[in-house]
Amino acid sequence: MKKSIVELFAGVGGFRLGMERLNSGWETVWFSQWEPGARTQWAHECYVHHFGDAIDLNREYTTGIDISEVNKEAIPDHTLLVGGFPCQDYSVAHSLSTSQGLEGKKGVLWWQIRDTLIAKNAPFVLLENVDRLIKSPAKQRGRDFGVILACFNELGYSVEWRVVNAALYGGPQRRRRTFIFAYKNDTKYGKKMAKISYEDIINQYGLMAEAFPIEFPVEKVSETVLFEDVVEVSDKFQFGFETSGYMRNGRIITAKVKEKEESPITLKEILEACENEDYFVSSSDLPSWVEMKGAKKKERTTAEGHTYTFSEGAIPFLDYYNKPGRTMLTSEGTKNRSTHIVADPATGTIRILTPIECERLQGFDDNWTVGMPDRMRRFCMGNALVVPMITRMGRYITSIVEGE
Repeated sequence: MKKSIVELFAGVGGFRLGMERLNSGWETVWFSQWEPGARTQWAHECYVHHFGDAIDLNREYTTGIDISEVNKEAIPDHTLLVGGFPCQDYSVAHSLSTSQGLEGKKGVLWWQIRDTLIAKNAPFVLLENVDRLIKSPAKQRGRDFGVILACFNELGYSVEWRVVNAALYGGPQRRRRTFIFAYKNDTKYGKKMAKISYEDIINQYGLMAEAFPIEFPVEKVSETVLFEDVVEVSDKFQFGFETSGYMRNGRIITAKVKEKEESPITLKEILEACENEDYFVSSSDLPSWVEMKGAKKKERTTAEGHTYTFSEGAIPFLDYYNKPGRTMLTSEGTKNRSTHIVADPATGTIRILTPIECERLQGFDDNWTVGMPDRMRRFCMGNALVVPMITRMGRYITSIVEGE
């Protein structure tokens, strides 16, 4: 089977970089990246800078295009569909009388993935999302992930998932993300896995257990069965998904797992000497930074006139050298509570992270995003994934595909 990839919501190419680092013959045959409302498509330009634009559909979309405007039938055939899609409300808007059965709320990008799966029938899928995906929404816990699993089930896929803290598997950042691996039941791999118990897949033999080993057996397993109709899942399904799980033929089991931890890359290891005063925190500004990161309780009033107490705990003003970085957000580098503050290793100057340090937090090559404004370099990294986690999973996906 040809080792070919289509990358949706490609960002600056983290999935592709992670797979290409394997040097095992993977070829990306098409990608899609579009930032709605952005005058300059910085991420698309960065991707093209590194990989070229020849794989945009017939070179038509050299500046990128909204995936909803793409004819999915025109996307090249591929073995593996990958993408880091946004976390949104995945409830079903209404049923259709067509053979496809349903559509989601306008603008919700999961349905673009589903449409691509219907059109191209990819045998393998690897997706990434935030860790809260498995718990959302608050009023109907687990519904959104249940809708995704129901769509996969309807299309003949089995699905594994794991919430991975990259720092526990040697990464430089305490970033928790949900990874989803799906495969067609009629592949050789699908037929082989159908002979293995659900528990053994979570514990030892599934892709996630291979790539991210755990202490097994897991302590507690919960299970449920999906409604057959995706609309009914959207309307009624509710379930407490844990950090690991497996779905086959509508039956779901899930468990909280304990990772076999590896030594992480610490913040100290990724810092560089910096003399650029643009990144320094001035002495006059220090007190406001300290206050912003400190614990606080404040009385607030809603638009309806109700008063309540807003409270949040303290986080360290200076990020610890001997730990991996905290989760980097798209607001990194702006004056906000989540921005990393460090003492420069050479001078002791209090400063924010440099763009290169942000790239290292995500496991990219130095200056991967060079050419953008610094604000966009940090934004793109805050949107990205930890590249070495893709390489870990890709190693096992490669052997699976070669076995086909």
